[in-house]
Amino acid sequence: MSGELKSDPRFRGVLIHESSYVDDPATIGEGTKIWHFCHILGNVTIGAGCSIGQNVMIGPRVTIGANCKVQNNVSVYEGVTLEDDVFCGPSCVFTNVLNPRAAISRKAEFKPTRVGRGATIGANATIVCGASIGRYAFIGAGAVVTDDVADHALVVGVPARRIGWMSKAGERLGADLVCPRDHSRYRETRDGRLEAIA
Repeated sequence: MSGELKSDPRFRGVLIHESSYVDDPATIGEGTKIWHFCHILGNVTIGAGCSIGQNVMIGPRVTIGANCKVQNNVSVYEGVTLEDDVFCGPSCVFTNVLNPRAAISRKAEFKPTRVGRGATIGANATIVCGASIGRYAFIGAGAVVTDDVADHALVVGVPARRIGWMSKAGERLGADLVCPRDHSRYRETRDGRLEAIA
């Protein structure tokens, strides 16, 4: 089924593939594209200029900021919030319950997960619910995040551990903490965080 992207009278300037479904109520910002075989559940807000890849499920009650890229085969469950400019790599995983059992309903126990502005989550990474991902952090492919991740941190492994820092432009910083792409400068604080130098 190739099909095509079509406009939907409910959402100005939004294109949705004919194989995808958007439940009411939903809010979707102008310029967003929703590709093949997606399901957007009710009470979801998606910002402007987003790209929602094939076979993505979002919701219910999820907020996604502007200019986010959610790649193929991702489920964004209730309790997850993506701030602006977040990149979710193919088949990355969010959870919403720490100790699921098929025979026991734990919908009242969902734990929130916030992904900060400009963060990148690599392919096949897992974000365990209750963790917060800092602004401009970078989660390596296949990592399993079980704790909060600091702004600009580069984390990899199982469980994920910080191995370096990333610039706002998405480049790994060397010892001089200068971005090789845009030459922005950073410094480490006494409490182990990274901050941009104005």
